[in-house]
Amino acid sequence: MIQGVLRHRLQAHADARGSFTEIWMDRWPLPIAPRQWALVHSTPGTLRGMHLHLRHDECVLATAGRMLVGLHDLRPDSPSSGHGELIELSAEVPELLVFPPGVVHGWYFPEGGTHLQAVSEPFAEYGEDDNLGCHWADPELGIHWPGQPTTLSPRAQAFPSLAQLREQISDRVIGAFAGA
Repeated sequence: MIQGVLRHRLQAHADARGSFTEIWMDRWPLPIAPRQWALVHSTPGTLRGMHLHLRHDECVLATAGRMLVGLHDLRPDSPSSGHGELIELSAEVPELLVFPPGVVHGWYFPEGGTHLQAVSEPFAEYGEDDNLGCHWADPELGIHWPGQPTTLSPRAQAFPSLAQLREQISDRVIGAFAGA
């Protein structure tokens, strides 16, 4: 697993009425201090990403259906630098997935789904210098998506290659991920 990425399994408390699951407690030892939560619905075949942030952490939780989260470690000093992986999250097995700045990320919804997304910097405060991306199908990512997305944003369709993204941020990376 990519260093700094954390999976936190949630515990459902079930009884005759159904179940109750706590999705966030500030006392859990998670490496994120959310400043904003969003509820996101995606139609079947949607891929959101691949995004890169240099300043803030993110956390996702599938709440309906399943999502496939692609990650690639772009942090030059990380022991898992250059590593890519695909993680499946499902509403049936609720768990938080938390990842730090410097990890390129995106999510694919083969059948559609809904997820909660938390960020340590509100969306309204994202700057162009911290809302970057690369093309989802770049083989250098090391992510083997199970299918071809049918829905992508125009911005994501136009994202550059991973090599171009790396070049774009090369002057800003030194020290950017300290402590990540």
